[in-house]
Parts: sequence; structure tokens; C-alpha cells
Amino acid sequence: MSQTWRGVFDNDSMNEQHIPEVVIVGAGFGGLTAARMLAHYPVHITLVDRKNHHTFQPLLYQVATAGLSPGEIAAPIRWIVRGRRNIEVLLGEVQDFDLERRVVRLPDRELPYDYLIVAAGASHAYFGHDDWEPLAPGLKTIEDALEIRRRILLAFELAERQAASGGAPVQLNFVIVGGGPTGVELAGTLAEIARRALAREFHSIDPKRTRIILLEGGPRILPVYPEDLSRSAEEQLRDLGVEVRTSTLVTGVEPAAVRLGETRLPAVVILWAAGVAASPLGKKIGAPTDRAGRVLVLSDLSIPGHPEVFVIGDLAALKDDTGDPVPGVAPAAIQQGKATARNIERDLHGQPRENFHYVNKGNLATIGRAAAIAQFGKIHISGFIAWLSWLFVHIFFLIGFRNRLMVLIQWAWSYFTYERGARLITGDQTLPSWEYLRSEGNGSGEKKLRA
Repeated sequence: MSQTWRGVFDNDSMNEQHIPEVVIVGAGFGGLTAARMLAHYPVHITLVDRKNHHTFQPLLYQVATAGLSPGEIAAPIRWIVRGRRNIEVLLGEVQDFDLERRVVRLPDRELPYDYLIVAAGASHAYFGHDDWEPLAPGLKTIEDALEIRRRILLAFELAERQAASGGAPVQLNFVIVGGGPTGVELAGTLAEIARRALAREFHSIDPKRTRIILLEGGPRILPVYPEDLSRSAEEQLRDLGVEVRTSTLVTGVEPAAVRLGETRLPAVVILWAAGVAASPLGKKIGAPTDRAGRVLVLSDLSIPGHPEVFVIGDLAALKDDTGDPVPGVAPAAIQQGKATARNIERDLHGQPRENFHYVNKGNLATIGRAAAIAQFGKIHISGFIAWLSWLFVHIFFLIGFRNRLMVLIQWAWSYFTYERGARLITGDQTLPSWEYLRSEGNGSGEKKLRA
């Protein structure tokens, strides 16, 4: 239910002696949108983030698969909000909240607020097996993408070096756990890399013999999409050479294999795309949370008992007008950021707040070169037209003209040449799996485990 709230100040206090303080935690899609809108209002904004840059997460897989460089999908936060004199940017990590005193605690200071917007996002979920993370990295940050890129490219280089020195060949199995959008994107692009981009660049190994295996615990991939689009996506993946296994639960992750019940599947690289968990800051707010740690917010995105505190983006749990959960996607976070900024403005003018209404403008998932699926209401599209729709939507949402131009040029070049423009191996030149696979022979066959 909409409400009027004037607990921070009333009309008499809206003067030059009191400028409302708004603290925003997180510079993702939701937090950044709220900050840019609030910059037009008579408030002072402090934007806190652990990173100095905003990352366009939907294209992280392009960095992970050497299609784009990090600077093409990220932009400095200070550059994004430049010229907005009432926005202060702080590089730091929030440790806790004191809702009674209305302060946000950082390691070296406290930030007082009149309004608090928590948009801290989400991280990987390993379902109680956090020890799997070093062996099967997920994809949420630039650092994750660079680590995945390192492992993918290094696997081919180590296989070439071993074959060139006369050693036993190692079967390159890439296993992706999770058949959601991220898993599908990684699987499709990896298949293109192995069969196109690297096909003629090695002398001692044949990259085309690489196996790309996508594992999904449910009965179909992309389960949030209609069944016909899910089926089309699976067919397009198989056309690219991806092995899709549904109703397959991962019961263990080892340095060079995944366990599927009583079966052991060797893998040179394991990638995790099976689930997400809300930021631990959600539980520190003190409001009720769901099983994934997301905060159960009210219809105006505030928390019970504290109308001055809003939670938005992946950290918020609420349902849309049809009773379905609002998805943790960029358009939803952007809409929530706008709605929160508007409600703060309405508070400033003593007007009742408005409830948040999520508008689903469509769902898109890319699979590979000229392969994608799209849902716009009752309209379902797959193939090249869906891929073009995906491309233009993502170009539109990128921040900065330079990034849009650079990404468009890179994609056009990759489309016509199949080349990947950012194939750099940086950092450590070892793989967790390599010595295990060498000691096991070629590491190609699945094995039944003894009871």
C-alpha cells in the first residue's frame, strides 16, 4: 500500500540548514540509476562501492571468452557521475549497518544517512560447497572473467606443449555447470572458439576435438523461458557441437573432474554457472530474508519498520503484479533504481509513495554467432533475428559512447572473421587440473565409481 512518510524531515526542515543525506551501497545497475536520478534533487548523495568501476555484467562472458577487453564493458564510477556536484564517490567496503542510529559502517568511518539504498548485488552460490569455488570459478566480476579466460586459453597451450614434446595427448573437456543464460552463453562461445577461432592455429593438437559439456540439474536448459524457446536453444547448442545433459546433478567437484552421482567426468576446465547467492550485507540489514539471502521488501522497496531504508536489485526479493518473483536482471534493477529515486522525491514534497511495478519488456539469451532466443510477450523468436535483437539491446545499455562503438566494432570484426581480439594469458601459468590429467593418461573417459 502506498504511504506518505515524513519521518526524516517536514516542510519546515526543508531549508538550507538541512540537506538530506542519501547513502547508496553498490554502483551496479540499480544503485547507479538511483544516484543519477537523485542528483537532480536537493539531496547529498554518497555512493559507496568496493570497486572503482561499474561493470556491464551481461557481457562478462565476452571477456571470459576473449571476445572483449575489460575496459570495453566497464567504466570508472567517477567518470559516470562526473559533473554532478552533489554526488560523492567512496571506494570502500561496507561492514555493517546501524539502523537505529542511521549510519553505515565502513572500516575507517561511519556514514550518517537520512535515506539508505542498499544495492549490493549477488555472488556465486555453491550450495554449501564453498570448497568447490577454486576449482570451478563463477562469473560475476572482471576478475572472475580474466581468471576464466586464463584457464581456457592456458588449457590449449598446455595441451599443445605436451603433444609437441611427444607426451601423451590430453583430451580437452570443458565442463560448464548450470544451464541458465550464463552457462548457455559460455558453452556456445567456447564451442565457437574451439571450432573456429583456434581451428588452424595449433600444429600438434586439433582444437576441434575439444568437448564442451553443459550440465543442467533440471529437465531443460533456460528454465525461465517458455519450453519452445528452451528447446530451440538446446538445438542451437547441439548444432554448435555442445553436449547438453539435462537432469544431471553435480555431486562433487575435484581438481580435474566433476562427479555426477556414481560417474566421474574428467575436465581440464570447470566453470560454475549454477546459482547465485545474495550479498551477505542483506542479512546485516536485519530485515527478513528468503533462503537465498535476499531481503523481503515492501511494495515500495523499503524494509519493514524502516521506510528510510530501501533494498533494490539482486538483493531484493519481491513479486510482480502477476505473482511471479521479479527476476535478478539488469532491467529490473534499473526500474527499481528509478522507482526508489522517485519515491524519495515524493517524500521531499510530502506526497504519498508509489508501489513498484515491474514491467517485463522481454527476455533475451544469446547462444553463439547468429544464434539466440528472444521472448517479447507472446512473441517468441530464435536464430539470427533474435541474435540481432540481443546485440542492439546490449549495445544500447552499455555506458558511454566509446564503449558502445568499440564493442560494435569488435563484434562486427568477430562476426566476419571468427577472431577473438583479447586472447591474452596473464598471471599464473598453471592449471589446477593439469597434473592430475597427465597422471591419469589422456583424461578422456568417464568412469563409474565403486560403491
